[in-house]
Amino acid sequence: MPRKKTILFSSTDELLEGYGLKSQIGEKQASKAKNLVYLRGKKLASGNVSLFLDVCRDGKRTKQYLGTCLNLETSIEIKNENEKTYSIAKTVVNEKNVELQKNEAGFTISKKSKVNLITYILYQADEALKRSGNKHGYYYTLQALAKHISLYSGDNTQLKQVDKDYIKGFIFYLKTAKNINYQRTGTCRDKTITLGQNTQHNLFMKFKYVLRKAAKADVIALNPMDKLENDDKPKDEEGTREFLTVEEIKKLIVTPCKNDILKRAFLFCCLVGLRYSDIAAVTWGELAKDNDGSVILRFKMKKVKRGENAYISSEALKWLPERGEAKDNEIIFPLPKNDSANKQLARWVKSAGINKRITFHCSRHTAATLNLSLGTPIETVSKMMGHTKIATTQIYAKIIDQKQKEAVNKQNGIFD
Repeated sequence: MPRKKTILFSSTDELLEGYGLKSQIGEKQASKAKNLVYLRGKKLASGNVSLFLDVCRDGKRTKQYLGTCLNLETSIEIKNENEKTYSIAKTVVNEKNVELQKNEAGFTISKKSKVNLITYILYQADEALKRSGNKHGYYYTLQALAKHISLYSGDNTQLKQVDKDYIKGFIFYLKTAKNINYQRTGTCRDKTITLGQNTQHNLFMKFKYVLRKAAKADVIALNPMDKLENDDKPKDEEGTREFLTVEEIKKLIVTPCKNDILKRAFLFCCLVGLRYSDIAAVTWGELAKDNDGSVILRFKMKKVKRGENAYISSEALKWLPERGEAKDNEIIFPLPKNDSANKQLARWVKSAGINKRITFHCSRHTAATLNLSLGTPIETVSKMMGHTKIATTQIYAKIIDQKQKEAVNKQNGIFD
C-alpha cells in the first residue's frame, strides 16, 4: 500500500482551508447551530494563523482567542507541531462544548463526544504548564503518560472508551513497561529496563488526575477510577532509594576503575548531585567563579529544561579531569550511554566489595543523604538538588531516620 504523502500548507489560505478554519457562520445560522463552539483561525501579518473559539449562544457569535498559532509549514517538523497544536485546540473545543451544553437550557450532555485520550492528556500537560510557568514534574510526567498510553492502546483511544477494565489493563502494562527515558547504546546488547514501582505509581496518579479533570468538566459522564478497588492500584515505595555511605565512597576512591572518566564523574556527582543526563552534557565553559572566588556550575537541567546554579566544593573539584587545551564548548565528562555506564559502574562497585545495586542515579541519592547527614538544612539541600517541592527532599530525610533506627536496633541484645 503506497504511503500517504504529507502535504505542507505553506500559505495562510492553505492553513485555513487545510485545517478547516476558514468558514464562519453568521448570526442567523448561529441560532440553529448544532454545536455551541467551533474552532476558527485569524490571519496574522506574519502569515501565520491565530486560533480562536467561535462561540455561538443566543443567536450571537463571540470570539475567544486561545493564544496559540499555526505556523506556515516550511518543514515536516513545523507540520507535526501544527498538528499537535490543532489536536489540543480541538480538545478545548470539545470540552467547551460539553461545558456550555451542560449549562444551556434544553441541552443535554453528549455522551458521544469524541475526545482523544492522548490529546486530552497533552492538553492537561499544557494547562499545568500555563499555571506554573515552568516545565516541572507534573508536565513531564503527563508527557510520559501520553507515550505509555500510546504504547498500551494506540493513538486513537477515545476518553469514552476508558473504563474499569481499561485502567486495570493499563496498571498491568506498567508492571512490565520499558523505561522510555533510559538512554541506551542502540546495540543488540541493550537490556530491557522496566519502570520502577514509584514511577508506576506516579504515572497512575497522573492518569487519575486526568480522568478527574475530564469528569469535572463533564467530558466523561462518570470517573471510572471510582470503580477501582484500592488493592488494584499501584503503591509507591518510599524510602527505598539506594545510596552510598561515606565509608563506601572511600572504598570506591581507592578501588581502580577501567573507565577513569566514569569514576571521576560518579564521585563528582556523589558530592554535587547532578543527574546522569546533566553530568554527561556539562561543558568547561559552564564552570565559573563568583565574586568571592567560589566555583559555580551554571547549566541547564535537562529533565526540567531550567537553568540552575550549583556551587562546587573543593572536594568535588578534585574529581574534575585535566582540562588541557579543551575549549569552553567541550564536554567535561564524555560518558558512555546510560546503560553501558551502569554496567561498568556495577563491575567497579562489586570490585570495591560493596554489596549494593548501584546505578549512576544513586550518586544523586548519595549527594542528598550525605548533605543532610552533614547537618545541611533541608531547604538548602532541596535547592542544591533542584527540587521544586520540599516534599521530594523529605524522602531522603526519612531514609536517614530509618537508617539511624536500624543502627540503634543493632544494639539490642549485645550484652545478653
